[in-house]
Amino acid sequence: MFPPTYVEGFHDPEAVRAMEYKELGKTGLLVSKLSFGAGPLGCHYGTYDEADAIETVRQAIKRGVNYIDTAPWYGQGRSEATLGKALKGIPRKAYYIATKVGRYELDYDNMFDFSVEKTRKSFKKSLDLLGVDYVDVIQVHDIEFAPSLDLIITQTLPELSRYVADGKAKHIGITGYPISILKECIEKSNINIACVLSYTRLTLIDDTLLEYIPFFKENKVGLINASAPCMGLLTNNGPPSWHPASEEMKKQCANAAQYCKDHDVELGKLAVWHSIQYAETIDTNLVGMQNMKRLQMNLDVIQNGITEKEKTVLQEIQQKFLSTVKNKHWEGKEIRMYREATKKSI
Repeated sequence: MFPPTYVEGFHDPEAVRAMEYKELGKTGLLVSKLSFGAGPLGCHYGTYDEADAIETVRQAIKRGVNYIDTAPWYGQGRSEATLGKALKGIPRKAYYIATKVGRYELDYDNMFDFSVEKTRKSFKKSLDLLGVDYVDVIQVHDIEFAPSLDLIITQTLPELSRYVADGKAKHIGITGYPISILKECIEKSNINIACVLSYTRLTLIDDTLLEYIPFFKENKVGLINASAPCMGLLTNNGPPSWHPASEEMKKQCANAAQYCKDHDVELGKLAVWHSIQYAETIDTNLVGMQNMKRLQMNLDVIQNGITEKEKTVLQEIQQKFLSTVKNKHWEGKEIRMYREATKKSI
């Protein structure tokens, strides 16, 4: 059975057959088990070769990856612009695309704006950059940074519902690091929130998402599990300098990465494999990619799993390093930094 996104003559039929698909909540969107995170097509994960990135997007879609996630925040529009180039000539039916509103600039004073006016301008710009008439999901980005949840509920979400009414978006979603605020927003909003994007909360070092899954399932909310490699922390290359994890967590993950390198294994591959073991409760696993090498690796994990050697190494790094991490997350740290920085600039 092919998903509704299958286009004869464009897709690789064997690759699409090998991919698993699942409905995203109650949206009717049948999304691939692996979805394409376009965060690395911005500025936060170093430089990349645009031609390679464009080919990576095109090959991902050809091989059955049908859900793509981006945001204005990723390189102040660079991610959306690169995707726009990649999507040219690809049938619109062949993919689902999601973008966001609310988080924008690198400097703290202009980083967040959840107002109706900014949301309107941002959404129009996103459609232009992506070169599409509509998006499948429009999300409010990192809702915990809003001055109050009330602002999201009374202004931002109602504005997004207008785009759904106008046919410029199909569904509404929310994203954030503290999962408790995603739950609270769904409980308090009278707008239909179709899906949540939770990132780095179902990984080798933090499984906080598991306790909230029953709530999301009960409310038929689609569940996007993003960043199994924990924003680079769980990779052989290590995280970018801005990564908010504690020094203790970074040290033990670096030890795990070195152990993997010594055994000729990629930690990022083990991290993705670990997270996709929860496929029964997760609708899609969103992994950031910016080159063909990373795409090939992730497709291989999805279709073939990992070797016995890799399973042994995974068990060893969990026992030796990752199980010793005391603080499993950094919840509250980024908000404190943001509040402190904006308070100083007033």
